[in-house]
Amino acid sequence: MLLFSCKKEEKKGPVAEKTDFIAAMDLSFFPEMSAANPSFYDQQGNQVDFLALIKSKGINTVRLRVWVNPVSQHSGLEEVKQFSQILKAQGFKIWLSLHYADTWADPGQQLTPTAWQGLSLAALKDSLYNYTHGIVTQIKPDYVQIGNEINTGFLHPQGNINNFTNFYGLLERGIAAVRDHAPQTKIILHYAGIENAAWFFNGLQALNYDIIGLSYYPLWHGKSLPDVKSKLAVLSATYNKPILIAETAYPFTLAWNDWTNNVVGLDTQLILPDYPATPIGQRDFVARLRSMIEETPQGLGICYWGGEWVAWRGNQATNGSSWENQALFDFQNRALPALEELKRP
Repeated sequence: MLLFSCKKEEKKGPVAEKTDFIAAMDLSFFPEMSAANPSFYDQQGNQVDFLALIKSKGINTVRLRVWVNPVSQHSGLEEVKQFSQILKAQGFKIWLSLHYADTWADPGQQLTPTAWQGLSLAALKDSLYNYTHGIVTQIKPDYVQIGNEINTGFLHPQGNINNFTNFYGLLERGIAAVRDHAPQTKIILHYAGIENAAWFFNGLQALNYDIIGLSYYPLWHGKSLPDVKSKLAVLSATYNKPILIAETAYPFTLAWNDWTNNVVGLDTQLILPDYPATPIGQRDFVARLRSMIEETPQGLGICYWGGEWVAWRGNQATNGSSWENQALFDFQNRALPALEELKRP
């Protein structure tokens, strides 16, 4: 592991502490959906204000992705800034996932924004620093991710993890921008999955970040919840960091509500027999994952991804939601029991 011997940052931020449990939803699609004005309902069928409903269920934090120059305005700085102001006014904390890309960034792709392509490494670091500085100064988030699911690095090709020195140096600059301009914002490093997470975070021990964030989807990251619980505890103890589930979801049905192909649609993608694709199976999965985090000594919280992403374009849409059977609202947009399990008294 000598490959990972890198200098520590000179400027240290606040020591991470275990604070109130983070019960979060990623609502990145919500501003785009709002233009269609979909109706949402509580479990009794009463029409409700979406944000008021989730707040009443204990959701205290909203996660939002940020793209650098998206083709549309959606998930760009202005949209995220405006939505953040609405959320803050209603008492939500803000958690930003900075993708450092013009579109999706995940283990399968980490494309450098078009405007930054062809830059020297030094110029790329400056662009990263200045961009991050602008985001945290304007939005003042409570939490910020330096990259999204950065298993393979970010800002490819220069920030590919295979060139670890470049990857590490770019992370340093992003972190420095937050420490310099938003010292109260907690910094999350986000890895997708459980396997190899220890190897990943071992290489980043000298970085000045606050929280370990993991994605966990049974479809991609294994179906053994006891294994997940064990590795959460080991990671948190080994690196002495609060830890959270940054993304998760589970289906309440294998049916569909529009003609957009769904990501999950087979029994083989489920944890059976304990967690069938039913409203109760979804509820029990969320409850178990949340309790596992609570039982982890430095377990900090859980975030449900795509909980709002219903079939909002109508049931004939081929460009609607690939996630409507994993949302926290059923096909009539009524709240499902799992919504109550992200936060328990």
